[in-house]
Amino acid sequence: MADDTPQQDGDVMDDWAAAMAEQAEEEAAAAPAPAAQVQPADIFERFDAQLPGSSGPNNIDMILDIPVTLTVELGRTKIAIRSLLQLAQGSVVELDGLAGEPMDVLVNGCLIAQGEVVVVNDKFGIRLTDIITPAERIRRLHK
Repeated sequence: MADDTPQQDGDVMDDWAAAMAEQAEEEAAAAPAPAAQVQPADIFERFDAQLPGSSGPNNIDMILDIPVTLTVELGRTKIAIRSLLQLAQGSVVELDGLAGEPMDVLVNGCLIAQGEVVVVNDKFGIRLTDIITPAERIRRLHK
């Protein structure tokens, strides 16, 4: 039996060598072929280049017709569903805003200004009294 052991170990080593060689061949066959031609990046169009007829990089004409939702908020309150279902015509809902306090003006839910309610030709409007600076808007986002 001692004579067969080195023979078997050699057979095992040959099997491993054959398996490793087969795996190497499969990996070489599966490797992607190198690209035929590689083009330098400078032949592609630059994204920061100005469009013909544009007046500069800060041209906002492209976005002027995009609609946004403007909301004037008088105030807010939390109310139980039971109380909400009991509301009827003539009911009064108390808000957290105080009389005479500036109203919030929101664009797409983001506070941009404050103002006071005015009546113009029998329609309500708002006179802007304070515009929120971009720095203040960013500060409020982090609250």
